[in-house]
Amino acid sequence: MAGEGGAYRLRCSLVGHGQDVRGLTRGLFPQGGFVSVSRDRTARLWAPDGLNRSFTEMHCMSGHSNFVSCVCIIPPSDLYPRGLIATGGNDHNICIFTVDNPAPLYILKGHKNTVCSLSSGKFGTLLSGSWDATAKVWLNDRCMMTLQGHTAAIWAVKILPEQGLMLTGSADKTIKLWKAGRCGRTFTGHEDCVRGLAILSEMEFLSCANDASVRRWQISGECLQVYYGHTNYIYSISVFPQCKDFVTTGEDRSLRIWKQGECVQTIRLPAQSVWCCCVLDNGDIVVGASDGIIRVFTESLERTASAEEIQAFENELSQASIDPKTGDLGDINADDLPGREHLKDPGTRDGQTRLIKDNGKIEAYQWSVSEGRWVKIGDVVGSSGATQQTSGKVLFEGKEYDYVFTVDVNESGPSYKLPYNITDDPWLTAYNFLQKNDLNPMFLDQVAKFIMDNTKGQTLSTSAQFSDPFTVIALLTVSLGAGRYVPGSSSGSSTVPAADPFTGTGAYQSAAAKVENIYFPKKDAVTFDQANPMQILGKLKELNGSAAEEHKLTEDDLITLEKLLSATCNTSAETPTAQQLQTLWRAVNWPEDIVFPALDILRLSVRHPTVNENFCSEKDHVQLIILLLKFLNPKGKEANQLLALRALCNCFVSQAGQKLMMEQRDEIMTQAIEMKFGSNKNIHIALATLMLNYAVCLHKVNNIEGKAQCLSIISTVIEVVKDLEAIFRLLVALGTLISDDTNAVQLAKSLGVDSHIKKYASVSEPAKVKECCRFVLNLL
Repeated sequence: MAGEGGAYRLRCSLVGHGQDVRGLTRGLFPQGGFVSVSRDRTARLWAPDGLNRSFTEMHCMSGHSNFVSCVCIIPPSDLYPRGLIATGGNDHNICIFTVDNPAPLYILKGHKNTVCSLSSGKFGTLLSGSWDATAKVWLNDRCMMTLQGHTAAIWAVKILPEQGLMLTGSADKTIKLWKAGRCGRTFTGHEDCVRGLAILSEMEFLSCANDASVRRWQISGECLQVYYGHTNYIYSISVFPQCKDFVTTGEDRSLRIWKQGECVQTIRLPAQSVWCCCVLDNGDIVVGASDGIIRVFTESLERTASAEEIQAFENELSQASIDPKTGDLGDINADDLPGREHLKDPGTRDGQTRLIKDNGKIEAYQWSVSEGRWVKIGDVVGSSGATQQTSGKVLFEGKEYDYVFTVDVNESGPSYKLPYNITDDPWLTAYNFLQKNDLNPMFLDQVAKFIMDNTKGQTLSTSAQFSDPFTVIALLTVSLGAGRYVPGSSSGSSTVPAADPFTGTGAYQSAAAKVENIYFPKKDAVTFDQANPMQILGKLKELNGSAAEEHKLTEDDLITLEKLLSATCNTSAETPTAQQLQTLWRAVNWPEDIVFPALDILRLSVRHPTVNENFCSEKDHVQLIILLLKFLNPKGKEANQLLALRALCNCFVSQAGQKLMMEQRDEIMTQAIEMKFGSNKNIHIALATLMLNYAVCLHKVNNIEGKAQCLSIISTVIEVVKDLEAIFRLLVALGTLISDDTNAVQLAKSLGVDSHIKKYASVSEPAKVKECCRFVLNLL
């Protein structure tokens, strides 16, 4: 598609948007069409015009209260056979449209700042990136998970073909690879904000950045190639169908076409910022720019614009003003420039620029290989700005602003940056600025008035002036005096065998008859009950004998713990007392090298309703979780890791424990997943049981966000764990999570769960693994 050898020429120019065109995507319906979004707050669906070479606007979609900055297509489903259109905006929202309705089908809320990138995957999943430094995974109208790890705005996101893999590019100059919701790799190399991503294959992708470079990466982390050609920020990158050739657009007023790793054609546009591009199925290239016009370029002679249209485009291009301080044309010394005769010599490569001086005026020309001539691309004019000033993209802390003021507190003190958008409230901006920098609040009026005076009261206009509010920067100074507000200056051990809650008397036996699903959805928590109280007490007394004096338990303490163990292991009818629980709490705070028998008593005791209520109640629950998570340290003792996991599992037996475990789910799961890297099969079984108990709770309350978190952990753990009992419990957890929930089924598919578990469908022994796996696969 990308290379029939011909040069790209204008196909058509489309006027419709009132301001910058910030996003484009190839459409699925109508065939050959595309969708555009703009700072004019609209999205527009364009269809090929069968009568000529142009496109017709099918309809205009509105739903955002601020600029629309990105767009993508969600593939067709049974419910929406023509697919859906997703748009992200500066109002922090994502609007979802059908292809035939100008109003949103629904709106996704959750981001805390501009949504600037979207990508769709299989089974209806949607990935969004935001200036709030997070990416979110959505399924239908629900947020499934939030990807956190970047330290600045996320400008680019892409879902990879392999299920469960996602990419994010950020203003922190890095790209991160996420698997099942967790960061698996960070790619470093770009020297400035990463602005765009494009997928080449399951193993390779491209990135572009404000450092004016394009990089080709392997998923494994290696940077394979760096491409240079642009002279300013690169905003957008798009790949040709069925090949590795690509196109880029940027702040140097150009669209560049790359084939076999070389820039083979440069097309200049009469607009400073060429924000976005997409490649259609027929290889035509659509670009959107800061003048509000969409332009389509083609290799096809049949689709090329008329001679009159091309001449009109060249005339518009020749009349453009080029600021020499952007650096796009190199260093310019007007006195050294040749005259018009310099254009008689042919260029040496496509896109080469040449400056001439004609009657005191500096003109810029670009060599066109396909036409064998110099094409005027504009007049070079003076400007008071510098690169960012003229580019208009005032980036501060990875975000774009209309203005960035420099505020000097006093002559000898530091300067502070005050970013401001014309849609912001000047008073709120001033207040936040003073708060952030610990400056005296008495200057609120002065700073707010300063903002209003120096923005001349500008407000956002939706009229068709083709002016980009991001192109204004003011480097101004206000003195706040020397006063500065300073806060506070004024008024079980690992050898104990794990009981199998699914086997024993009455265990299911495989038979030739039709197998019934007795495995899931599981209704009750699975606990670790097996114990030898005498052995545990014996070990406790032995270690107590060698303990430091400050940790030693008295003879009465040991008798107290023996009574507690008896009460909680059902060998006596007594109810555990407050004194017994206080003694246990002292014991579980022993040093790590001797604490494990006390942890084993805690593991058994927490099953008792009285103990569960006491340790998991509002008053004490935080201390219990802090204590147990302390032992889930990858470098800690395996006995402590095992018993802490089992104690967490046993917390699920009573309502107080379930409530606590659900409230602390994030912290517990984040720490527990670290246990997958060891080789102790009992620890893996305990980890799988913890996920299973969470699945039981989540199935009851139908918490889809919690299910997403649990599914993502299971999908990563099941790749590492080898023990078949652990695998079985993870399969039961999976089945429980996705039972009676189509959203959870879709999410499991998008995480590639089926590919992880297929191999267990042919396990011969134990039969329960094979049977349970097949039931799960049937749901997927």
